[in-house]
Amino acid sequence: MNKHTTAHNIWQVILASSAGTLIEWYDFYIFGSLSAIIAEKFFPPSNPDLAYIMTLATFAVGFVVRPFGAIVFGRLGDIVGRKYTFLLTLLIMGGSTFAIGLVPGYASIGVLAPIIVLLLRLLQGLALGGEYGGAATYVAEHSAHDKRGYYTSFIQTTATLGLFVSLAVILITRSSMTTEQFSDWGWRVPFWLSILLVLMSYYIRIRLQESPEFAQLKAEGKTAKNPIKESFGKKENLKVVLLALFGAAMGQGVIWYTGQFYALSFLQKTMNIEFVQSNIIIAVALVLGTPFFIYFGRLSDKIGRKKIMMTGMLIAALAYYPIYARMDQIGNLSLKTELKAKYTIENTMSRNSKMQNVEKTVRTRVYDDETKAREVVMNTDGKEEKKIEVVVGMSGLIQLVLLVWVQVLFVTMVYGPIAAFLVELFPARIRYTSMSLPYHLGNGVFGGLLPTVATILVTETHNHLAGLVYPIGVAVICFVIGVVFIKDSMISKE
Repeated sequence: MNKHTTAHNIWQVILASSAGTLIEWYDFYIFGSLSAIIAEKFFPPSNPDLAYIMTLATFAVGFVVRPFGAIVFGRLGDIVGRKYTFLLTLLIMGGSTFAIGLVPGYASIGVLAPIIVLLLRLLQGLALGGEYGGAATYVAEHSAHDKRGYYTSFIQTTATLGLFVSLAVILITRSSMTTEQFSDWGWRVPFWLSILLVLMSYYIRIRLQESPEFAQLKAEGKTAKNPIKESFGKKENLKVVLLALFGAAMGQGVIWYTGQFYALSFLQKTMNIEFVQSNIIIAVALVLGTPFFIYFGRLSDKIGRKKIMMTGMLIAALAYYPIYARMDQIGNLSLKTELKAKYTIENTMSRNSKMQNVEKTVRTRVYDDETKAREVVMNTDGKEEKKIEVVVGMSGLIQLVLLVWVQVLFVTMVYGPIAAFLVELFPARIRYTSMSLPYHLGNGVFGGLLPTVATILVTETHNHLAGLVYPIGVAVICFVIGVVFIKDSMISKE
């Protein structure tokens, strides 16, 4: 244990850092979790497929700018300090998320709606770019080397837990009102709630002290005067930054988003799994998988970070195709036998908030494995919209949970140890800046673009599984670079 940090204090540090980071991930991911609804609200309704792709692209923009946030806030963190930097990122993130919940839809303000949302996503991405490196560095600098993997793994759980919390809040909000109410205004509630969570986290963080390692550097006058130049202007350090990106972070990024976000997108858009059931599948898999972040973080203290991460990348690359092929089969109605006697049709008439007449027709087909397919036809003043919702039976539901859970295990193998791995690659005086950039390039660019790139590949090829070419290819390249070029001698034992 760091000589300045008691066993009691380290858990205070972990709690405060993790709570804030969890809330920032929650803020970031409610946008992705609600992407199907956001596509309807903020983009022109004339081309639903294009609207969804544009929504994913807007979502991806938040990832793409994260490296710029890493540079801006990383520099600030290496000069001013870890604590105040991630207090600032927390407030920027929370304010931007709350504001998204206030933006009027496309029907009200036209093209201004997607432009405003895009700008707020840029702010979110910049803030998150500075958050993770600060939290990971802060915890690591309170930890002894032989426990860094274990202690920093609690930070690693926050991304997945943030996604889980976002799904839970969305499901609770959805279940507390009608489908029409949720579609009309209820989807905004998760965005509004973020401001309360951020204020709570700010209160917890403001009471923290600066990390002892950075405080000592500052007292001795050894902090970096120009951390950006030292991180990327010196050939020897730039080489380590590039190896961290192409030999670890980019593979970790695509595996993270494949196992969680692409899985959710595949369930909802490709398999047409009903909104609530698809989110439940992801949420249960996340709960079952989250403890393994701690397990692999702790294991990395004993056998090394690199071995676990490279193994996770290789297994994921080999397993993705058969996993998604099986998922596709579970939702394929043409492979099931319809029970004709259970076919039903329901018709309802109502008025929406704009006082338009809405006729809703629901045709339900039941299959031999208890799967139900609901064709919902909404006729609003003569304008017809069709939507198919599939609710899989218990056997299919269990299989889907297990298949997503296996993907989450791959995530825990590559993500659990990576904070300690990156921290130990760089000296303390430029650590915040140096580790943040490759992490956010790997996650923000390679990982964040995955849903958009995969959706485009599927749309262009009309092949449900074509999107997997991207994560498999990136993971294999990263595995080869990591195994060949990253040496154990590069890892600091300080």
